[in-house]
Amino acid sequence: MREIETRAQWEEAMENGLLLGLAVQGLDLTGDTERILQHDFDSSLFLGCGLAPEAQHHIEAGGGTVLPPLRDLPFDAFPTHLYTPERLFAGYVPSEPDTYEHSLDGRIYAWWRRTGQTIPSTIRASLARRLHDHGISDALFDMIGAFKVVAIMGGHNLERASAEYRLVATVARALTRAGYFLASGGGPGAMEATHLGAWFAPRADDDLEDALATLGKRPATETEGLRAHEYQDVDWLARAFEVRERYPLVDRAAGRSLGIPTWHYGHEPPNAFATDIAKYFASSVREEGLLSIARYGVIYAPGSMGTIQEIFHDATQNHYGSVGAISPMIFLGRRYWTETKPVYPLLEKLAAGQPYAKLLAAVDEADEVVELVSREAVLEPECDEGI
Repeated sequence: MREIETRAQWEEAMENGLLLGLAVQGLDLTGDTERILQHDFDSSLFLGCGLAPEAQHHIEAGGGTVLPPLRDLPFDAFPTHLYTPERLFAGYVPSEPDTYEHSLDGRIYAWWRRTGQTIPSTIRASLARRLHDHGISDALFDMIGAFKVVAIMGGHNLERASAEYRLVATVARALTRAGYFLASGGGPGAMEATHLGAWFAPRADDDLEDALATLGKRPATETEGLRAHEYQDVDWLARAFEVRERYPLVDRAAGRSLGIPTWHYGHEPPNAFATDIAKYFASSVREEGLLSIARYGVIYAPGSMGTIQEIFHDATQNHYGSVGAISPMIFLGRRYWTETKPVYPLLEKLAAGQPYAKLLAAVDEADEVVELVSREAVLEPECDEGI
């Protein structure tokens, strides 16, 4: 199906008469009734479009399908673009933490909780979530295009003042400068460090050092913190916005990065440094998608069970070649991944004799990561192997 997502694309299709089998998304076509009545839209699909009743009847009678907008939702069930921090955080005032719940992100999370959380309480809620996530996936794959995507995974509790957080930010900055497009799960900890590094790629190195010092400060007295971010101190998010204000993105193309968070973990606001945000309701879709697009490698910073789950998910994709590419798996922190959480030795044994065995590495320095990724040693699966 040919996708129509802008007014210009719609006008071009109408002018050229190429109207069969279209997928038209999110357009207000209430003023186009007379023109629509003059054409045939057999096998076309209209998702979330504004249509007059007469136009909708004409399309459906002619073999087209119309899914009208779903009303009374805090989000668009048929999104055609990814989110941005500016959109998700609209309404949040850093000096007033309680305003977070009035932001778009906070209101969607509240709706998710009201409608059954992980198990939708109604068919309408279930359908709205799945339609939304489909639209986000469609926009995501449209956006990444020819980007050389590298993902960084790691713990959400990685302290901003830690050496590990600084290392992740340094790695992300170096890879962004080298022309790679950084992606993460879009939350706090190692994920935030990923986008912070990309954000500062167009700037002088000293600017990142100052940002790290600002982010690493904690109040003298712990408080209950943001209700939307219960395990962090009250100004966790405010300090991120302080850094954004002091160091605005000078070159979006040079500091761009992708966060892929989920309302399943909605108590953690998305971090403020990812320029593009593909936020999902379904955590499983989010994790599968993030690992699938990282064709130029996945870097694993220290983390716990969530990160370890992602490691074996990635290893399974590589083992069976299920996403059409076998890409590097780089473990950042040799001692951590061989002794503290000894995943790496087990993975080496599991990978023995498999093509992806040569793409495993455990390193300690940012330069080592950049050198390994820069080899661009992405392999094509040799054949399908039975599970």
